[in-house]
Amino acid sequence: MSGELLIEARGQIEIATLNRPARLNALSEGLVDELNDYFGGLAARPAVRVVILRGAGRGFCAGLDIQEDRSSDETPVLRTLRTQTSIGNIYRKMRACPQPIIALGHGAAAGGGLSLLLAADVRYAAPGFRCNAAYIRIGLGGCDMASSYFLPRLVGASLAAEMILTGRFIDAERALSAGLVSEIVAEDELLDRGLALAEEMLATSPWGLRLSKQALNLNVDAQSLDAAMAIEDRQQVILSATEDHKEALAAFFGKRPPAYRER
Repeated sequence: MSGELLIEARGQIEIATLNRPARLNALSEGLVDELNDYFGGLAARPAVRVVILRGAGRGFCAGLDIQEDRSSDETPVLRTLRTQTSIGNIYRKMRACPQPIIALGHGAAAGGGLSLLLAADVRYAAPGFRCNAAYIRIGLGGCDMASSYFLPRLVGASLAAEMILTGRFIDAERALSAGLVSEIVAEDELLDRGLALAEEMLATSPWGLRLSKQALNLNVDAQSLDAAMAIEDRQQVILSATEDHKEALAAFFGKRPPAYRER
């Protein structure tokens, strides 16, 4: 471990902090490996129920560290493919892990850094936040790191095309109006707001929270209304048979907090 990703436990919440502030948290090979290991390992760590993702220093993440020496004995095209795949796997693992991810954006989120935000479940932004799909600005295609998948689903086809075809930045206000972020929060209050949302999530049943994230993932690409509702029906039938469902009802009628046992 290179120490470029800091993990802080707050009970059942973990705060994951990108920790390369001198490089605006740009994605080095070491940071990419740590992010893959962390998000890939969360499925086996049910005691962690919610993750908060943020960046240290002046910004969230500047994307790929294009100044890092990545030379090796590999054929250049295969080395580039390995880099692409390794970074892309982070976003796959973020969507696949059962824990909701709350991303806190401040400063700049560019390229692959924007995709870290897009792959989260909820996004809050500081007033000075700005983001772009930077790839086309360095002579590459504008569609990279799942941007052509996430952006149209989050902000609509028009703004997605505007961002991808120009690489231009949008600010926090436009990100909010487009639905890219849920709320604009003072920078010094971002973590507290993220923790407050995480605490609300912790008030739900553990399996209810996990299966709800799964259903949202699946139904973004559902073939039809019937297909989406079949996933919902499956989830509700499973959860209605649990002891935690009975406990939630008893707590509701008893006007007390539930004591979930994951049964």
